[in-house]
Amino acid sequence: MKRISLLLAILILSIISCDYLMIPMDVQYDHLKAYGAVYNYLKERGGKVIWALNYKGGSFIFPETAFIADYCAARKITTLLMTESEFVSTKEFIEQENMEIVYLEKAPKIAVFTPLESNDPGISDEPWDDAVILVLEYAEIEFKKIYIDEVLGGGLEGIEWLHLHHEDFTGQFGKFYGAYKTAKWYIDHRNWLNRKAKEKGYDSVREMFRDVSARIASFVSEGGFLFAMCSATDSLDIALSAVHTDIVPQEFDGTPVAGDYKNRLDLSLPFVFTGFNIVENPDIYEFSNIDISDYSATPQSGKEDFFLFDFSAKQDPIPTMLCQNHAKLIHGFMGQTSTFDMRFIKDTVVIMGFLKDLKRAKYVYTGYGKGFCTYYGGHDPEDFAHKIGDPPVNVQFYRNSPGYRLILNNVLFPATQKKRMKT
Repeated sequence: MKRISLLLAILILSIISCDYLMIPMDVQYDHLKAYGAVYNYLKERGGKVIWALNYKGGSFIFPETAFIADYCAARKITTLLMTESEFVSTKEFIEQENMEIVYLEKAPKIAVFTPLESNDPGISDEPWDDAVILVLEYAEIEFKKIYIDEVLGGGLEGIEWLHLHHEDFTGQFGKFYGAYKTAKWYIDHRNWLNRKAKEKGYDSVREMFRDVSARIASFVSEGGFLFAMCSATDSLDIALSAVHTDIVPQEFDGTPVAGDYKNRLDLSLPFVFTGFNIVENPDIYEFSNIDISDYSATPQSGKEDFFLFDFSAKQDPIPTMLCQNHAKLIHGFMGQTSTFDMRFIKDTVVIMGFLKDLKRAKYVYTGYGKGFCTYYGGHDPEDFAHKIGDPPVNVQFYRNSPGYRLILNNVLFPATQKKRMKT
């Protein structure tokens, strides 16, 4: 008993005698919980946490030890204590290398665009999950759910980071018509959205999502951070481009596609894509020719694996931050929209993750007005080919996932000093 008490006293004294605590991200027991540690420290304690870009896999350094040491110990997060002299030496090393120090100041207010809890089968029986929700919950990062009512009703005010996932902003019900038009979940979901549109005074779901898309674009333009995955990426850009025309086939809204829609698309409005062609056939499970994934690929083939671009940390801190990882080769994964044809990516967009064929991008970023937007193709980084009705991934088995880390890099992005993050 005396020996245990002595060891505890030595541990306490060592923590007190050290001025800083580092969460190393090169060798880490739980990479995902580490992001939660940063978020909750900012939420509870405030102050400035250092994100050491390109240093030990993008490590975090805290200006005090007590609170964060206890938090990390309870979650088995790997930590290292640092004295003042060790901290100074680390800063000097970072200054000399392709590394940079970014200060995180406050916990961002996070929202996920997803249906709220409901007894309506059109919502409760949706046969898919959201990988970002799963990761946020595992990392213990606080967020709120918002959906159509909230976005149209001003619910984005005060939100700093918004996530979109398995959503169809064009009003074509996910383009599941060809394969699932007789499935109960599809019929229920379609009926629910049609009722919602009428309740809001719209003639069609397309018109309702047109206004939802416009509100999201305004949110970003006014300084918000948008992170989209899967079908939310290209469907949002297509919806923004079609604000003045009808691209939705009669099978979805009862009216035919506008004959002159190609001339009425406004390709200045989308965040990322331009010059694409829309897939009009309701039976084809694609919105456009933006997505060019090899859907015959297997996890073992490596055909969908992608590389992270190596940016200059001092010259390009934003993409460097969004690419922080302990791996540069990330295993590919599919979704309704999985990879982006580089021919249709705007020149102003930064490509951060690309496939070895150099024709496809997986992970891109751009500034938009006063805000920022990241698109990440695919449904779930740890489920190669997630199918309708598949159970959600158990994230605790993937606590060191490089693919999930890219999501969480984006979550911390709004916590940075804004004056350092100008494009």
